[in-house]
Amino acid sequence: MIRSAWSEVPQSQADRFSSRLLAESGELADSILAEIRRAFPHLRLVEDDSGTPLALVGIRRAIEGFVHNLAAGAHHPRVPPVMFQEFGRGEVRVGRSLDSLQAVYRLGMRLAWRRFAEIGQQVDIAPAAMYEVAESGFAYLDGLVEQSLRGYAEAEARRAGERLRLQRRLIDVLLAEHRGEPADVLGERAARIGWEVPETVAVGLLIRPAREAVAPAFEQGVLLDMESERPRLVIPEPDTAGRAELLSRAAAGWSGAIGPSVPLASAAVSLRWAETAVRLVESGQLPPGEVLHCTERTEELVLLPSQELIDAAAVRLLAPLEGMSPAQERRLAMTLLAWIETSGGAPEVAQRLGIHPQTARSRLRQIRELWGPALDDADRRFEMLLVLRARRLRGDLTEGAG
Repeated sequence: MIRSAWSEVPQSQADRFSSRLLAESGELADSILAEIRRAFPHLRLVEDDSGTPLALVGIRRAIEGFVHNLAAGAHHPRVPPVMFQEFGRGEVRVGRSLDSLQAVYRLGMRLAWRRFAEIGQQVDIAPAAMYEVAESGFAYLDGLVEQSLRGYAEAEARRAGERLRLQRRLIDVLLAEHRGEPADVLGERAARIGWEVPETVAVGLLIRPAREAVAPAFEQGVLLDMESERPRLVIPEPDTAGRAELLSRAAAGWSGAIGPSVPLASAAVSLRWAETAVRLVESGQLPPGEVLHCTERTEELVLLPSQELIDAAAVRLLAPLEGMSPAQERRLAMTLLAWIETSGGAPEVAQRLGIHPQTARSRLRQIRELWGPALDDADRRFEMLLVLRARRLRGDLTEGAG
């Protein structure tokens, strides 16, 4: 077993070394802080109630803690956690990364070691023992950084949680049907999370692919509430060039819908259309596996939710088909829809349906006999178009349906 060189140092020498360092800890801390201030002139120092910089207190405690542990024979001196965790939290509060704090720690360690080495020489401590002190010092520095990282991560998580809470509250306010808050109050809420209030928005709803699915990485500015059963998103200025493509890429693997672009005050309207589209996705009437844009699914969103009304209108508009076999009814309905959509004759209808022109001609004669003058009424034809398209969307007007 290799013996520690520091353990071979006579106790009297070790005591003199520790005593000198403890006696100089205040002066050494002052000189280290002065050098730090010169090296980092823009570093903001927080003071305690007495006006003493907390950094100075931290440097002195770090020196004294290291020396006390060393004097007690500890090869891995224990780091005082509370203060250095607070330094990490402080970096979050002032909006800095830990890079500058770690640079300060390294400079402080280098300056402290310089004085440690000088005192070690003055009390005749062997170089091998001082090498061990240096190793312990750098391990101690790692411990200081680790504690600051812990405090930083804790404060960052707390800040992120608070931001999410404020963001959810802002989304609630934006999507309220009758928003009562004045514009300046809304602006204050938005400013608290750094959100620039837009003129127009689109509101989306997502369907989770799995309970623990990772949140989509939407671009900055998109408000996302993952706490809802159906995650909500508010997209500012949705008509900005390229935004739709970025949203699609970010939401890959998710299902859902994005409502139409509306003025900010009408965000609840956009939400209602997104809710309608999501219900159709969940019922299998719109395709899953992508985030749909409501404005690209106008026909489905207008006709499919109106099933009861459409069916009631069909009783009146398609009464001439009553009593026919399902197959015959379906063929004539498909032909009638093709005729209304093409505004053409038998050749156009035949091409649309993929049948022989003579077959189309025969069906059109039958349709004329069944409906008579009603076919010449533009309003009646439009109603028929809605009813027949709704049936086609539901899959009732395809070969083999029924």
